[in-house]
Amino acid sequence: MREIIHIQIGQAGNNIGSKVSPTSLTHQNISCLFDHFAVLGNLQLDRINVYYNEAHGNKFVPRAVLVDLEPGTIDSVRSAPFGQLFRPDNFVFGRAGAGNNWAKGHYTEGAELCDTVLDIIRKEAEGCDCLQGFQVVHSIGGGTGSGMGTLLLGKIREEYPDRIISTFSIIPSPKVSDTVVEPYNATMSVHHLVENTDETYIIDNEALLHFFMPGFAPLTARGSQPYRALTIPDLVKQLFDAKNMMCACDPRRGKYLTVASIFRGRMSTREVDEQMLNIQNKNSTYFVEWIPNNVKTAICDIPPRGLKNAATFIGNTTAIQELFKRIAEQFSAMFRRKAFLHWYTGEGMEEMEFTEAEANMNDLISEYQQYQEATAEDDAESLVRDFKKTSGKKSQEKDNIPMTNYKENPNTDAVWKTVNRSRNNKNKSNVIYGSTNDTSIKGTAYAPLPCL
Repeated sequence: MREIIHIQIGQAGNNIGSKVSPTSLTHQNISCLFDHFAVLGNLQLDRINVYYNEAHGNKFVPRAVLVDLEPGTIDSVRSAPFGQLFRPDNFVFGRAGAGNNWAKGHYTEGAELCDTVLDIIRKEAEGCDCLQGFQVVHSIGGGTGSGMGTLLLGKIREEYPDRIISTFSIIPSPKVSDTVVEPYNATMSVHHLVENTDETYIIDNEALLHFFMPGFAPLTARGSQPYRALTIPDLVKQLFDAKNMMCACDPRRGKYLTVASIFRGRMSTREVDEQMLNIQNKNSTYFVEWIPNNVKTAICDIPPRGLKNAATFIGNTTAIQELFKRIAEQFSAMFRRKAFLHWYTGEGMEEMEFTEAEANMNDLISEYQQYQEATAEDDAESLVRDFKKTSGKKSQEKDNIPMTNYKENPNTDAVWKTVNRSRNNKNKSNVIYGSTNDTSIKGTAYAPLPCL
């Protein structure tokens, strides 16, 4: 079995991540009854070990590590109805907190707790038959999720260089801003995410006022479902609607590099493929023309509980640069005036780190714009070559690490959105959104967060 270790860091990470396990148990058709779990269906248990360890008495324990620099959020999770779900030894918390300061989470308070968290991660990894990778839920606007989160990602990458690291990163929004230094924290975090993660699913904090799923359909009230027959065309139409996206950016302002969609429920494979092809043909201007076969679909016969059919969307769109531009503008306006800089330098940071992170963010935006403006008439061979170099596959020649989780052809077997990073003459790569149709890991590959 290809296991995944789930890590949730900070207040936002724990509030969201603690909803994943109960919801996934519901989708696995397992109910919590006092101190044990009653299995209501055997078919759903085929992949239960991807996220859960089986304990005594038919009890399934999430392979999760919960981390925060203050005890408040952890205590709330513990006292919640599903608090008994998690292993008590896997709760790790400090006392002082990070105070919305990336430097405190990365260099001082977070660094003191980091070794304890790594010890727990090692124990979970040792108990796995074949560890697939790590899934991290955190926010990059505060102090703990951004500072300590990126510190842990770097440590995990050093210790497990051949495992997949996927993050669900909540970025700040000006409409629901908690602190004035969010642009600093977010820019420093993106700088490290580019270096140390394979997949980063961006979740806009503004969207969490609206929807609880990245690209999910149908988004209708449960009470209205009996009055409407949801067809496959309706499902596909909702899937590409901007209102159903987790990020508060308009996909029509960019172009899709790749798209992956996962349908759940009993439906015709032929009809799904026809509808996906139809919507791609009608909206061809919103798809880059230099990547052929860039829309992939997968179908699972088991629908989510309470729904007859559903679908999850993963889009690699250049419109995501809107979010990075917004953060970069706020960062620049503050950094020019050296506003609140002493909070970070007082924890041991240097101004050069700010300058480097800002340059990294601007390079990221430029690369998205380059992919958006590219056409098939351009040097197609060089475009595809550059895209393949950054298709989520670390260079085997550079690291001498066998990467068996990736196929050689990203256009036919895998769907990866990549951003190539060049720093100190070394190629770095990062996946902003991604999915895979590799049949060897089908059912165990990373998937978007379930409905919260």
